[in-house]
Amino acid sequence: MATAEYVKFVDVTKCDGCRACMVACKNWNDLPAEPEAFQGSVQSHANVTANTWNVLSFIEHENGKGNLEYLFRHSSCFHCTEAACVKVCPEDAMHYTEFGTVDVNTDKCVGCGYCVQNCPFDVVQLATYKDKNGKEYKKAQKCTMCVDRLEEGMQPACVTTCHTDAMEFGTKEDMLNKAKKRLAEIKDRFPNAMIYNPEGVGGTHTIYVLAEKPSVYGLPEKPKVPTSAVVWKDYAQPIGKMMLGATSMALVGAFVSNKLFNKEGKGHEEDGGGSNE
Repeated sequence: MATAEYVKFVDVTKCDGCRACMVACKNWNDLPAEPEAFQGSVQSHANVTANTWNVLSFIEHENGKGNLEYLFRHSSCFHCTEAACVKVCPEDAMHYTEFGTVDVNTDKCVGCGYCVQNCPFDVVQLATYKDKNGKEYKKAQKCTMCVDRLEEGMQPACVTTCHTDAMEFGTKEDMLNKAKKRLAEIKDRFPNAMIYNPEGVGGTHTIYVLAEKPSVYGLPEKPKVPTSAVVWKDYAQPIGKMMLGATSMALVGAFVSNKLFNKEGKGHEEDGGGSNE
């Protein structure tokens, strides 16, 4: 078992937009190609999808001096410490690994989509499959932080392929110290630079040094776990299991989860944040 939490540190000021991280992710996880039409930018995909787990974002930005800058960001799952997807999952398919990251147990996933609707960063998506009879079913998919590699003492594929060292992987303490040191080094060039490790989700296991404020990169300024998810997962559900038993609570949970976390047709406005990604 791991004895410490591990974190991926992304320094966007070192990224040159090569997209090697995207290719490495596709190759290692055997994800299918998803050709997309030209969208007026050199960015290949508009957002992460169920089969494209990281996207290199290209942002044209006018800085405080009136100069145009090209900003890049490796976009993938943040692996929140207090993950909304874990809290709203009625089947415990979304779960924490021994490394502190968030993974999906596809055998447990029923494709309800609550994780998709409640992720403050819009990174969890549903993939569609067909069984042997041709019937369609859905499963949640997202970046796993290459947990299969971590279990073998290796680093995430995206990290190992980054030739500019814009991405590093290590213990949470070490990576946070590197982020703080790097922030001090670039403050003169990027006055708005900051470390993005949102407290509203308990911090994340993908932390960034951003050159500009989060909204410039399509990120929520203050993402947080929906209050309803916290109350249900941390208080109501454990008490209910003690009073009703696990089986009865599972039935109640299915009903309550649908009422609380199914946002289809209701918008995406509860206090869980949101992303422009």
